[in-house]
Amino acid sequence: MKNDNIAAISTALSAAGVAVIRISGDDPLKIAEKMFKPVSKTPARAFEPNKMYAGEIVADGFSDFGMCVYFKAPKSFTGEDTVEFHSHGGVAIAQGILRKILSLGVRLAQNGEFTKRAFLNGKLSLASAEGLIDMINSSSIGGVKAGYSLYRERLTAKVCAMQEKLTAALSQIDADMDFPEEGLEETSREQTAETLKEVISEIQALLSSFKSGARVMSGVKVAICGKPNVGKSSLLNALLSYDKAIVSETAGTTRDVVEGSIDVDGVRFNLFDTAGIRDAESDIENMGVRLSEKTVKASDLVVFVLSALGADETDEKVYALIKDLPHITVINKTDCGDYKDDRADLYISAKTGRNLDALRKEIYDRTIGKVDLNGDFLCEERHYAALKNAADKLSAALDAVFNTPLDILSVDVLAGWQYLGEISGKTASEDIIDDIFSRFCVGK
Repeated sequence: MKNDNIAAISTALSAAGVAVIRISGDDPLKIAEKMFKPVSKTPARAFEPNKMYAGEIVADGFSDFGMCVYFKAPKSFTGEDTVEFHSHGGVAIAQGILRKILSLGVRLAQNGEFTKRAFLNGKLSLASAEGLIDMINSSSIGGVKAGYSLYRERLTAKVCAMQEKLTAALSQIDADMDFPEEGLEETSREQTAETLKEVISEIQALLSSFKSGARVMSGVKVAICGKPNVGKSSLLNALLSYDKAIVSETAGTTRDVVEGSIDVDGVRFNLFDTAGIRDAESDIENMGVRLSEKTVKASDLVVFVLSALGADETDEKVYALIKDLPHITVINKTDCGDYKDDRADLYISAKTGRNLDALRKEIYDRTIGKVDLNGDFLCEERHYAALKNAADKLSAALDAVFNTPLDILSVDVLAGWQYLGEISGKTASEDIIDDIFSRFCVGK
């Protein structure tokens, strides 16, 4: 089925070397014929696919000298005929070319509509589309790698392989129901059980990687926590390698949560320097303490800071807050004192840099662990939910595989297959599809 022509600016709307304006749909060459004058005098209808042509681009009220390229369906990003104008970068130039295109009867593309058409035309899976937007939105190398793994269909390939195994099991169950006289039901139940065990094991392996994978994608929240004057702000500044927080000998200097980010082995860590936790002497300081407690409880990891100058009952109050949370205990200011504590994981000095690299590694290991950023891991909440539901249905089928009628058994196996299809897109609802592509910008 032919689609109407859509158009949008596909590059950032700002001053740049080049701007790309894309048209895709039924007949974008019709628009190129009216707007582009190639120096070669070759009519647009005769353009060779995948070849750049230089010439004059006629815009709304002016012209620009640039390039035009034609991608013939199905060998294009969208799977449709596509034309791109490559003009000089600049807001007015790109907008003027787009206005001219729209004046010729082309519709402005919606958010993610080019990629949605690529999905609908079988050019990429739903998970691949999610990987693409993850790459675009990522602010860390780890996030880019996770998105690229999705984009290159690695998760989809695994899910489709699982679905093929379940399809074979369902076919055998159907055959046993249709031809009971063959007497193969007992053998096929055993084969189905083995298939279910195999698929459930593969799903569980993916599910186990989700916590770390989600952190790779979104960043890890690390709260630096302790009583006043143990060097929390100095530690934040040292880890960031620049002065972000105000440092003072006066207790209670930090009244608000101060945030900064670092990159450790391709993963972004968001560090939060919290106000010293103690019995506050003013309403303002009390608000800072309450905010600190909230930040600590919402973090993936807490760095509990003690001072090498000694501890007191206030340290115990802080420890009571964080002892049941994932945490690392560090003794800071080791350049000034020699206090020891059995709870300490590391002895550090924010001032001299002692053991700061070891602290960074410990933070990474406690939150990301052994996840291979070049391997396969789960990072999308939607994928986790679909796989969890599939595992639940298949586990129910496995529990009943030898003692339930075949038609009832097939219901749970089919439900597991369908949940897996929500990842590949084979069974995803229209609402899921629309929500995913709404996350894209116009032009992608």
